[in-house]
Amino acid sequence: MILTELHLHHFRNYEDTTVHFAPGVNVLIGHNAQGKTNMLEAIYALSLTRSHRTNNDRELINWKEKTASISGVVLKSTGKVPLELRYTKDGKQAIVNHLEQARLSSYVGQLNAILFAPEDLSLVKGAPSIRRKFMDMEFSQMSSKYLYNATQYRALLKQRNKYLKQLKYREQTDQVLLDVLSDQLAAYGAEMIVARYHFLKQLEKWAADLHYQISLNAEKLQLIYATQLKVDDTTTVDDAYQQLLSTYKENKSQEIEQGSTMFGPHRDDIRFMVNDKNVQSFGSQGQQRTTALSVKLAEIDLMKEQTGEYPLLLLDDVLSELDTVRQTHLLTAIQDKVQTFLTTTSLSDVAKQLINEPTIFNIEHGTLIKEEA
Repeated sequence: MILTELHLHHFRNYEDTTVHFAPGVNVLIGHNAQGKTNMLEAIYALSLTRSHRTNNDRELINWKEKTASISGVVLKSTGKVPLELRYTKDGKQAIVNHLEQARLSSYVGQLNAILFAPEDLSLVKGAPSIRRKFMDMEFSQMSSKYLYNATQYRALLKQRNKYLKQLKYREQTDQVLLDVLSDQLAAYGAEMIVARYHFLKQLEKWAADLHYQISLNAEKLQLIYATQLKVDDTTTVDDAYQQLLSTYKENKSQEIEQGSTMFGPHRDDIRFMVNDKNVQSFGSQGQQRTTALSVKLAEIDLMKEQTGEYPLLLLDDVLSELDTVRQTHLLTAIQDKVQTFLTTTSLSDVAKQLINEPTIFNIEHGTLIKEEA
């Protein structure tokens, strides 16, 4: 898929901007605080209906205005698809082909995008919550069913935790509702756990090959889904459901005492193993960065495998964080493969040599100027 056109109205520091992008590598050059990352944020939001930088949509609206919008035209194998997000103080509207969508979940998947920013290099070394967010954001783009189950799970988890606190402080004594919530949470949680397991297996297939290449055939990468359940290739959703429900029943008193749900996919993690050693604990910074790079690049092929379309790739000032070897592998992997948006203060010598005919935009104070070829 290709984003051919983007229009921003009162979004961040963009007043009223229309830009036409090339199908290859689009380079956004500018000093800091000029609007480079804002442009990538707009593309990301047009894809997932949410920013990667804030949970408060109000921050996306120019501080002098009351509304904002992002619209674009996506070229897919099936034809052109107009998309639009409108932001107001009351919420946001998602529009596909000029028709407002009743649910955001029916919008997600129209435009797929993978973001790679310097903070993504902490995917390996960072907190488990980072890796859970990674799974949910990426797998939701590949599967509307996963997105639905994850959305339902989060809503029920919030409700169940609230009820557990009420039981803890004796504001409620009836545990029948807790049993009902446990049953529903186990059902959606089981769907998520089995889906995550299989998605990670497929992601490992692509990531291991990339990691092997980047490490000059010296390292073998494995991705292990670290869940509290016993899950393997033969585990069904019903198996996972029975395990999770039994766990809730066995630990009911403990969870009431804690006032929170202690088991489920919201507590799971990913372990990255390089040559059978946990790279999170024992790997060098170079190994951790190679692992993160391999996993992010592997998403491109996995998303193509799952959806039939290559996603957009958003590279937010990530070249400055990679050495020459990793820059070379990154740029070689994407060349002539996916539409790419790359922000930087200046192109490195490696990038100049490896990017074939980039389309360059200079950004200053929220204004884009396309460089002539």
